[in-house]
Amino acid sequence: MNESTPGAIAVEALEDARSTRPLWWSYLLRDKKAVVGLFVFVILSLLAVSAAIVAPYDPNGMDFDMLEPPSLRHPLGTDDLGRDLLSRLIYGTQISLFVGISTVAIALVIGGFLGLAAGYYGGWLDNIIMRYIDLQWAFPNFIIAVYLVAVFGAGLWNVIIAVSLAFVDDFARIARGMVLTIKEEQYVAAARTNGASDFRIIWRHILPNASAPLIVQGTVSISYAILAEAGLSFLGLGVEVDTPTGGLILSEARSFISRAWWLGVFPGVAIMITVLSVNFLGDAMRDILDVREGKELSL
Repeated sequence: MNESTPGAIAVEALEDARSTRPLWWSYLLRDKKAVVGLFVFVILSLLAVSAAIVAPYDPNGMDFDMLEPPSLRHPLGTDDLGRDLLSRLIYGTQISLFVGISTVAIALVIGGFLGLAAGYYGGWLDNIIMRYIDLQWAFPNFIIAVYLVAVFGAGLWNVIIAVSLAFVDDFARIARGMVLTIKEEQYVAAARTNGASDFRIIWRHILPNASAPLIVQGTVSISYAILAEAGLSFLGLGVEVDTPTGGLILSEARSFISRAWWLGVFPGVAIMITVLSVNFLGDAMRDILDVREGKELSL
């Protein structure tokens, strides 16, 4: 009778991990929407990083060419103050991506911490945290963001903090659900039996196995955060007036859209392209996670 030794089991597990490691990348390349989303997102990120070099004009530089339609000099036209719309949208992409990524990072850390604590320790701590999460869950994220910005005041970081706090409940629920499942696994019980501390168990065993759904949710939430920032700026509750964003440009153009169509079309298209590229990536990552969980997908 052949019995597998612990060393043989470890080697076999390592080989299986190596064989499945490139699965996510190969699936991503097979998904046309994901490839398009990744390509567009990379282009937008490069534009955002190199905005000072790529933008043909100062985004706040005024000129006498007011409400000029698209031309060779101003490919996307100018606004009512003669500011180049292309330059303002390039800098607006920089702000949008910064807000989206920063918001999700903060919400993931706070929500993940609350969910881990609630799921791992349970009891009264779980009741307190989840009652707060349930209360926040009862209100739409955007309404919470509007209220918090009204309290904090306008400004880039106030918008980031407000939107991130509005998204905490999504990450907390996912983290708690994953912890409740993972902490019952045998390897967690074995680590606890061997005298591992709670911090070591959470850091070495629970967090790595709970990170995939949180990352997927984070990717999807970036697009929601971008839309939230655009909505707040459109309502006049977002960033400062001298900070160009898609929502602020649309808000400023409301009085001129009837005779300057480009002021409404191009900012809206820019926001749509940014959000769709992130959504395509998020959908692909969710499908990859489904594959890892053993669900059947048609590749």
